[in-house]
Amino acid sequence: MELAINGGSPVRTREFARWPVFDELEQQIVLRALQSGKWGGVGKTWTGEEPFIPQFEREFAQLQDAKYGVSCVNGTVALTAALQAAGVQYGDEVIIPPYTFVATATAVLAFGAIPVFADIESDTLLIDPDQVELSITPKTKAIIAVHIAGAPANLTQLLEISRKHGLVLIEDAAQAVGAKWEGVGVGAIGDLGTFSFQSSKNLNAGEGGIVITNNHSLWVNTWSICNVGRVPEGAWYQHEVLGQNYRMTDLQAAILLAQMTRLEAQMQQREASVLELDRLLGGIEGIRLLTRDPRITRHANHLYMFKLAPDLAKKIDKEQFIRSVVAEGIPVSYGYVPLNRTNTVLKATKQWLGEERVYECPVCEQLCAEEVLWLSHNVLLSEKQAMVDIAESLDKVIRYYGS
Repeated sequence: MELAINGGSPVRTREFARWPVFDELEQQIVLRALQSGKWGGVGKTWTGEEPFIPQFEREFAQLQDAKYGVSCVNGTVALTAALQAAGVQYGDEVIIPPYTFVATATAVLAFGAIPVFADIESDTLLIDPDQVELSITPKTKAIIAVHIAGAPANLTQLLEISRKHGLVLIEDAAQAVGAKWEGVGVGAIGDLGTFSFQSSKNLNAGEGGIVITNNHSLWVNTWSICNVGRVPEGAWYQHEVLGQNYRMTDLQAAILLAQMTRLEAQMQQREASVLELDRLLGGIEGIRLLTRDPRITRHANHLYMFKLAPDLAKKIDKEQFIRSVVAEGIPVSYGYVPLNRTNTVLKATKQWLGEERVYECPVCEQLCAEEVLWLSHNVLLSEKQAMVDIAESLDKVIRYYGS
């Protein structure tokens, strides 16, 4: 069968599910926020009601099994505020994985801390706890566990390491709304957890973020940092710490509350699609599925990630393979590039240190360059036939290049 990229007919011509999903509910609640006159979410509305921000913070923290939540403008700021609230300072080292969005590193670099890269596990693409422990130095202050694609990292081992060495454990759960590790919501297992509500995320308001914790002191610190140094229950012009205005708007909180009503049904649909894709792709020669730790009691499925088998990856350029699959009507994508080799991160690190620092992460570098592919979560919200079309397209392209 001729590939579509070579002039043949594509496997799929129908669109996948669109994102975001919204209807009159979002319209009504945003109108309520608009009419309240309290777009910043501070104080009572004209009708004496509570703004949406405090309600959202409570309900989201409860969703993730945490006591406290502090909303903010985006996920990057959430990470930065969490690091500062935990006492990370200029020159401290923070261990992170190289396979993550650039914000994990730039949040560390924002105030002069240094990201230290610990390689990932080849079968999960999550930070390798053994590499984390090998990366600890006297300057290490914190570990950031990134829950890539909505799969919780090995929080049991990472928590043990952090407690053993007296380090702060922060969960970057930007892609993991609703995920659970051993029955507990992610973000509430480490010292602090951060989430993003940027437009591509499973729960979104265009932009936004939140920091959650079960530690009252860390909540107070985070709240102050995000509220220009004020203190809870303090006077309006009482500024006790160095903070910034990182607050989200009440309109965003309103949208998020509406979006949360859809989350459970969407999570169930994504999980069903993942099970179907695993079944279909598991039978295709040339594809390797990721390992799912049995302690992951709920996966957020922000992305569906899979790998090309090493022998196939040696035969074809990854970008050419992607172009061929996209031509068949399947929006597969390249995924992350290794942060330990990213110029912005290297330059900023050199600026703080005064010298270059190179980290070798061979597992991440090879998988990024040759093997890992992504499908976004909106694809998983499509009809069952879409999963069949994905498998058929991948099989078609693999047979062509693998023959």
